Amino acid sequence: MAFTIRQLQYFIAVAEEGTVSGAAQSLSISQSAVTDAIKELEADLGVSLFERHRRGLSITHQGHQFYRHANRILADVSDARRSFSEEAAAPPGTLQLGVTSLVAGYVLSDLLARYRRAHPAVSVSAIEDNGDYLEHLLIGGELDVAVMVISNLRDRVALQAEIFETSPYRLWLPLGHRLGGADIIHVSDIVPEPLIMLTVDETEENTGKLLSALGAKPHVAFRTRSVEAVRSLVATGAGIALLPDLVYRPWSLEGDRIESRDIAGSLPVVQVGMVWRRGSALTQAARDFIGLAQAQHLARGRG
Repeated sequence: MAFTIRQLQYFIAVAEEGTVSGAAQSLSISQSAVTDAIKELEADLGVSLFERHRRGLSITHQGHQFYRHANRILADVSDARRSFSEEAAAPPGTLQLGVTSLVAGYVLSDLLARYRRAHPAVSVSAIEDNGDYLEHLLIGGELDVAVMVISNLRDRVALQAEIFETSPYRLWLPLGHRLGGADIIHVSDIVPEPLIMLTVDETEENTGKLLSALGAKPHVAFRTRSVEAVRSLVATGAGIALLPDLVYRPWSLEGDRIESRDIAGSLPVVQVGMVWRRGSALTQAARDFIGLAQAQHLARGRG
């Protein structure tokens, strides 16, 4: 039988009072309860903690040794209880988030919904901006963490990043487009086509690099910061688009169909991840948010 916290408390009281009666009085319990606890404790340890004599008890050498251990054990138990009570009494905390435009509605929304369900008391504040500015805010300590495109992260010395989604570029076409029925679509096939260019994050830069590698200048029909505008323009035949698969949806707001096709060859890949200042003491709210994103990434990988 293992000794109990109560037995340790009774033992310490007897050691400090010098008598069973004194210990019983200080604990407001019966003398028999104290006596039984000491006997059970000695039987469990296999040593005599006290020498009995007519005028009371005197602690033995083994008793002195155990007295130090018992005090340490009770102190540890008290610290453990206090840590939980302090945690319960602590304010729920805040989470300062940053997000780049491309992922705001396609990655952050689901992640933030999951986080709010798990941590409803945390106050979340989010800002959407370009990657360079978010890096500046992270390094300056004004943001806890950012959900952003990290393929072109500038400051990899000051910032720590962890990828949790990778998305290849694909070709968006209106229903019935001539390329829609092709068995294989090459990059050269899209050069003559008018392009609807999304200008957020690195999408325009990646598309330009891809076409310029062929010695071709992109034929840009329209530039916009709105993914929904790209969808509408593609669906109505105003042009085609090269965009990361993570923002693809098969219908425009007007209900027109959009098709998505793979392109042969090497295309850019968008990496989305969590970014925070390297070496910073993350808040519990930030650690929980990063942990949730990691768990979601692992679950998606197993699926």
